Amino acid sequence: MTLLLDYYGELLTERQRQCFDLRYNQDLSMGEIAEVLGVSRQGVFDNLSRAEQRLRNMEEKTGCVRRAQKARRALDTILDDAGQLRNHPDQKVAELAERIIASARELEE
Repeated sequence: MTLLLDYYGELLTERQRQCFDLRYNQDLSMGEIAEVLGVSRQGVFDNLSRAEQRLRNMEEKTGCVRRAQKARRALDTILDDAGQLRNHPDQKVAELAERIIASARELEE
């Protein structure tokens, strides 16, 4: 859920973001959140439910998080494989591995 918030958090209301942050980032209970925000537990539940649904809907429609995770896994594989080739006895292969690693690191940024 926090990853979804990183991608789509700006689509939430300020209250939804507050509830979400307190619940998922600070690990407070609904009762604790209600106390902090001065609202009812039901209000916290409603805000969290709407926020979670909105985040899930955006991911379902856009798939940004899914694509980012897939790209991350592919990049990790590229870095691992190129790292193994870095020490190849053929100097040309080792140089190409270094270029691949450098390019992959740029993509990480």
